[in-house]
Amino acid sequence: MSSIHILWVDDEISHLKPHIIFLEQKNYKITPCSNGSDALEVFAQNNFDIVFLDENMPGLSGLDTLSELKKLNGNIPVVMITKSEEEYIMEEAIGSKIADYLIKPVNPNQILLSLKKNLDHSRLISEKTSSSYLQEFRKISLEMMGLKSTEDWKNLYQKLIFWELKLEDSQDRTLLEILEAQKIEANQQFGRFIEQNYADWFQDNEAPILSHTLFETKIAQHLSKDQPTLLVVIDNLRYDQWKTIEKTINTYYKTSENSMYYSILPTATQYARNALFSGLMPKQMETLYPKYWKNDTDEGGKNMYEDKFLAEQIKRLNINHLTHEYIKITNLKAGKKLADNFKTKTKNDLTVLVYNFVDMLSHSKTDMEVVKELASDDKGFRSLTHSWFKNSPLLDIIKQAQQLNFKLIITTDHGTINVKNPSKVVGDRETSLNLRYKTGRSLSYNGKDVLAIKDPKSVELPSISMNSSFIFAKESSFFAYPNNYNHYVNYYRNSYQHGGISLEEILIPFAVLTPR
Repeated sequence: MSSIHILWVDDEISHLKPHIIFLEQKNYKITPCSNGSDALEVFAQNNFDIVFLDENMPGLSGLDTLSELKKLNGNIPVVMITKSEEEYIMEEAIGSKIADYLIKPVNPNQILLSLKKNLDHSRLISEKTSSSYLQEFRKISLEMMGLKSTEDWKNLYQKLIFWELKLEDSQDRTLLEILEAQKIEANQQFGRFIEQNYADWFQDNEAPILSHTLFETKIAQHLSKDQPTLLVVIDNLRYDQWKTIEKTINTYYKTSENSMYYSILPTATQYARNALFSGLMPKQMETLYPKYWKNDTDEGGKNMYEDKFLAEQIKRLNINHLTHEYIKITNLKAGKKLADNFKTKTKNDLTVLVYNFVDMLSHSKTDMEVVKELASDDKGFRSLTHSWFKNSPLLDIIKQAQQLNFKLIITTDHGTINVKNPSKVVGDRETSLNLRYKTGRSLSYNGKDVLAIKDPKSVELPSISMNSSFIFAKESSFFAYPNNYNHYVNYYRNSYQHGGISLEEILIPFAVLTPR
């Protein structure tokens, strides 16, 4: 490894010779300077890794030198060294984004520690993280063999995402491959778990919280006239994406509940989000509200009546004394308009905001080469979501909600998965088009890739015709027709899809936050 190059600026640099010799023996390269003006000239002509800068120098002061250094290279770490402990000097230096602050007299070990902290910090953390994950790897593998309950699966998935985010910046490709293999194994076993248990949840008091029970069991308890509530449903938001944007939200809100719930099947907007707002399963919606429910093969939008479904559920739960408003945002202009007028929402006890960006992003990944490049994997997908969120009207709305003392609830309707493995399917003209689930008659498919539901009523789903069944893709499979197979597969492979069975699609975030 090449040596670290340090610029050390001090008007008494000759007194620091023992320190310099100490660092040189540790393979650091030191360029000494006795004043700020010379330092700036040397700095402009060389590549340094870090600067040690005396605060109290004649001529160009340490703070002035710092300012000029940052103009030349704003990313260079600068360690300020001073005799003074006056608060205003510390505040000014810290405000100028110094990397560290040392008080004279300094000893060589202090300098070495500062170097380690600023230059080796990422490497040391990465090594510690890698070591910790390797210790945890065996525990997770053993846990996977004995998972029996819905809570077990939530806990395991949270662990996998925790380690994925911790290892995200690791340069150890082997560890990342081990984690990816562990996620694949987890999804294989989760598919079997859903296959064995899903139908029982509709006859079972031990069922987990599902899309159609979320509002009654988790949301309604937080609603009151004492404090307005903002419920944000970010369409298609995975748990890992939530953990990524949560850090930004925590500047304004404290997370008081951070949990998951289970999306119903199909893990698609038409089914899962309508279930969330209606408090009913799709078969019940079709029976009780035929004018609001549309099946896959019906013409027209499938989520046009969420506001009506919500109003009916609020009435059914006897909380219609609470005033509410439903808002759906599908483009930037509408988001900015709401941000400009959000103060008017204080009149509502409940403001429900459906924000469609992540869904648009996942579909754009299929259609736009630039998005494919930026979100080529889960890490890129998370990063793109975070970048959008930090610059979105939604964050502005959340900031205003905090200032206006809104309680904040954030959730979603389903997640999404990067699909990799094509699975051939054949159906008639009435077969639905989704890549992760199909419904129709006379479906031919590869049984090992799917969960097949021959009787939709057994899982509270409607039948689009006599003898219709549902099939759901498991793990990272996606359905492809034999006609024009290669073109179809190349187009959709490595795109983000939803509707099937995976940890990413089914186990989704639910968070309650209180204003800071």
